[in-house]
Amino acid sequence: MSAPVIRAATAADLPAAAALGAWLVRMHHAANPSRFFLPEQPEEGYAWWLAKEIERPEAVVFVAELDGAVVGYAYGTFEERDWTILVDRHGEIHDLCVAESARRRGVGRALALATIERLEALGAPRILLNAMVQNESAQRLFASVGFRTTMVEMTRERG
Repeated sequence: MSAPVIRAATAADLPAAAALGAWLVRMHHAANPSRFFLPEQPEEGYAWWLAKEIERPEAVVFVAELDGAVVGYAYGTFEERDWTILVDRHGEIHDLCVAESARRRGVGRALALATIERLEALGAPRILLNAMVQNESAQRLFASVGFRTTMVEMTRERG
């Protein structure tokens, strides 16, 4: 079994990364459709968004390859002080997704560690992320690389 290769995403990686992002969108929406909207054409939306982000110095977009195929991606950003969530300069991991066929092979952990390292190199003294409450495997992964619960999002639908 080969180790995953983690590298900065390029424009050529956008279709594969966007497909993974769209899978993530659909998974969130299926788990909680009142909380997570399902955009039309999420693959195209993700490709558009990530194309902008790979050019931005404060953004980190990595892909993971196994045997030459993109099987995962991670997206994070370096942010300045945010008064709405009362946090000083920080990194945020927005997305980390691994294709089902490549799970349990160290891909998620390698992506998480590379993203953390890059955000810290950009100056992030802390890194935040959100994991869907039902996604216990993601929570275990992030806990295994040093994350701890600090906030709990609560949602109330107008009834």
